[in-house]
Parts: sequence; structure tokens; C-alpha cells
Amino acid sequence: MRLSDRLAEQLRSLIDEQGLRPGDRLPAERRLAEALGASRPSVREAIRQLASQGLLRSRQGGGTYVQARESAADDWPDRHLVRPLDELVSDDPEYRYDVLEARHALEGGTAWHAALRATAEDRRAIQRCFEDIVRFQSSGDPALSARADARFHLAIAEASHNAVLLQMMRGVFELLRSTVTENRQRMYLIQHTQDQLTAQHQALMEAILRGDAEAARTTVWRHLEFVHGSVRKLDEDEARRARSSRLPPFSLTS
Repeated sequence: MRLSDRLAEQLRSLIDEQGLRPGDRLPAERRLAEALGASRPSVREAIRQLASQGLLRSRQGGGTYVQARESAADDWPDRHLVRPLDELVSDDPEYRYDVLEARHALEGGTAWHAALRATAEDRRAIQRCFEDIVRFQSSGDPALSARADARFHLAIAEASHNAVLLQMMRGVFELLRSTVTENRQRMYLIQHTQDQLTAQHQALMEAILRGDAEAARTTVWRHLEFVHGSVRKLDEDEARRARSSRLPPFSLTS
């Protein structure tokens, strides 16, 4: 877990423990840093994260306050975005391609900004996720490999430090994980596909680590185009086999 994520959870617990209500002001940043045993910049990042989730609100020169959240809206992304999309993908496999197209639009931006904004901690997190992909892939566990794959892309979104892009990626994380799992399981049927995926992820990681925004964006686009083409080819092959199986048997005897 990233330091900022851990501090955000600790800060959330601190708010609960102190019984702070909507409208209450948080202690000064210096006191929070002492209470959490962290640096002020790290605490500041945790506050920004909770603010992006709607839990806190900062006033210019006036401190940070707990913000009320409408309970009915708390699960809006899940009720109105994730679950309906998940049902569409389950009911009609063709929607997998819509997911890939959406990822193409979204992840080009996260990769670009991550290359420009990733901190040393962000880079370490991306490297750890890549290492997890390789380790689980080598052990032959497609489910864990797929989750590490999805987490790798989410780590890149976190490194973009764009709250809107990050929330969008987090909102569809489970949908992303499920489609990655299905795609990976099917792509195991294509020889050398896993090696190609590993090489693509490594190229993406390296572009971000060296701060090459253009290469990062181009690499993630090419990666998603490869996945799209591979899955499309599998679908077409399966459709051809299904059509052939429906043909009447042919006999050479009269």
C-alpha cells in the first residue's frame, strides 16, 4: 500500500476516533503530522486524497474541514456505473471491446501524466506491481496475474496525480480486473502472448520511470491495441469453429 493511501486510512480513523462531524475543523497540519508520525508533505497528500473522495474540504487559508456526504450518493459509481457495465459485459461479450476502447481513451492520459508527475514512491509502486505480474504469471495463476495486471494500471493512474482520472480508474477497477482476467485466460491459448504482454508492460513501466510522456502514452495505446486484436482474433476463430460444427456431416460413400 502506498504511504499516502496508508496515511489517508489513518487520517480517516483519526477523524472517527475524535468524533469529528461535518463542519468540524481538522487539527493543524503540523499536529496531524506529529499524530500520524509522518512528514507534512505526506499528510498534505493524504488530505488531498480524502478531499478528492468528498470526505474533506480545504478552505483557502482557513484550514481543512470534515465534509458531509450524502449517504445515497456514496455508492453512486457502483450502482450507476460499475454494476450496469458489469451486467452488460456479462450479457454480451461484445461489450469487452467497449471496455478496451474506454481504456484506450483513459489510460493514454494517465500514462502521460504519470511519466511527468510520478514521485519516487510512485515509481517503486509501479515496479512492484510489474514484478507481481511476472511472478504470478510464472506460477501459472491467471487470476492473481490478472489482478496484478489491473493493479499495475491503477498504480499508473495513481502516479498521474489527477484526481478525476484516478477516481474514474478506481471506479471501474473491479470491471477492469474481471475483463483483464477473461482476456488473459483466453490469450493463454495464443503462443508467446504472455511474453509479449510482459514486454509491453515493461516498456510502459520504463517509459514512465524515465519520464518520457509521449513514449508512455504511445506504449499503453499499442498494448491495448494488441489486446484488442488478440481477443478479436480468438472470437473470430471460435465463431468459425462454431459455424463449421453446424455443417451437416459429409460422406464419400454414395
